[in-house]
Amino acid sequence: MQRLYFSSIRIILALAGLLVPSFSAPAGADTQIFPVPSVSTSKNDGNDAGLIAPILISDPDGELKYLMAPMLIQNSIVGSRAVFNLFKYDPGGRQMKLIASLTERIERKVLFDYVDPAFGNGQYFLNFGGTFFKNATSRFFGLGQSTVQADESNYTAREARAYWRLGLYANEVTQVSVGQRVRQVQLQRGATDLPFSVEQFPTVDGIQGESIIVGHRASFYYDTRDSLVTPTDGMSVMAYAELNQNVKNGDHPVYSRYEIEVKKLFPSESKRAILVVRADLQATIGSQVPFFEQSSLGGQNNLRGFGMDRYIDKHLIAFSIEERIHILRTKLAGVTADFELAPFLDTGQVFNSFKDVSFQDYRMTPGVGFRAIVRPNVVGRLDYGYSREGGAIFAGLDFPY
Repeated sequence: MQRLYFSSIRIILALAGLLVPSFSAPAGADTQIFPVPSVSTSKNDGNDAGLIAPILISDPDGELKYLMAPMLIQNSIVGSRAVFNLFKYDPGGRQMKLIASLTERIERKVLFDYVDPAFGNGQYFLNFGGTFFKNATSRFFGLGQSTVQADESNYTAREARAYWRLGLYANEVTQVSVGQRVRQVQLQRGATDLPFSVEQFPTVDGIQGESIIVGHRASFYYDTRDSLVTPTDGMSVMAYAELNQNVKNGDHPVYSRYEIEVKKLFPSESKRAILVVRADLQATIGSQVPFFEQSSLGGQNNLRGFGMDRYIDKHLIAFSIEERIHILRTKLAGVTADFELAPFLDTGQVFNSFKDVSFQDYRMTPGVGFRAIVRPNVVGRLDYGYSREGGAIFAGLDFPY
């Protein structure tokens, strides 16, 4: 098995090497490679240490066209991991993303995503993609805001997802869209020594057997921001209603989900400091809703002092505030990069009924982030959040909101 694993690692790296020269770079394009260490730690995922070798291909005007990033990582829980990331950027905001990874123990991942915000001569927004993965460090503490650390359990989430969304622009800042998704989930034994979630919480909806979720969503977007990926001004409002059916599990398989999220940026006159605020309200209506389909707090995008999915329940209220402070602009591998420091404060709570909402139940996590930005397409970040359960560090791409 070990020999087969390392053979697979070599195959992934060989394919990555073949892919790099096969892309037709623009005439006069500049290619830069700069290996850098990759170190991170997460409450759920353990400690990572390794090497990432970003390959940046830019056009003669300095605009980034391709970002390729092969990685070799050693993880404290699941062992060594090989990853290949490919991002392709085209005019008009079109982006393509491809990620493949193989890990020594259990974990696998393949992801494809395509987005075209100016599809059909600018009349439509198009997004589609799919993924298959096995995450062996998933955590579950039970449902509700009052769960305790002593109830922590672990499972492997074996998932396959496919989705599409087509939006119609009513005007330059308003969009309505429809979409569908399919999500297949099965829980398997995890990679840690924690109790197995299926055995510790056998009666929770979605724990036992296989679930296949089919969802139909209608969405509304109002967005005045000056960029979808690296905004410096404006606001956005997103709202959706979604009807779902669990076609494989449960006696009452139909349920609905709703969300409204508001984000607003307040730049200084020089735009060297940008205050960003976010408010998020989510609701789930129905019985026998799988726990992994309910609202959750914790992770790299909200309540960043807790691990992913630390709190789960049917409904959610969350607020965040972040000050993005520009500290440096420099040339990095042939492209212009901005660096930011971002102190933040996240708060929120989950609950089973709106009558259960209490000011005393809000969890709060202060923290600070460090961001590297190649406008208009790339944001790399490292965020540290502190909570009453300790600290958490998250590394990733894109702003948290």
